[in-house]
Amino acid sequence: MMTFALVETGGKQYRVEEGGLISVEKLLGNSGDKITLDKVLMVGGEKNIIGKPYIDGAQINAEIIAQTRDPKILVFKKKRRKNYRRTHGHRQHKTLLRIASITSA
Repeated sequence: MMTFALVETGGKQYRVEEGGLISVEKLLGNSGDKITLDKVLMVGGEKNIIGKPYIDGAQINAEIIAQTRDPKILVFKKKRRKNYRRTHGHRQHKTLLRIASITSA
């Protein structure tokens, strides 16, 4: 059975497995840097461990693969019959991570 974990970063929760890739909100660091995520909510596998809210001593070791950006999202505002039109674009900064290991308490 594959070991997995639920981790919180950037205000969002992600399900991660060893060797897997995830795209998260931007984290500081360059490509090749090793980082540790310590807000682990749950570790699953043969035996499930659930935190309250986090598991003490559990951590996710990951490597930064790339600093990228999401595709552009267009925001268009219009008021009919008033000749009012506004277009704005937004690209969210993302960090691509490869999960190296999951350690529980």
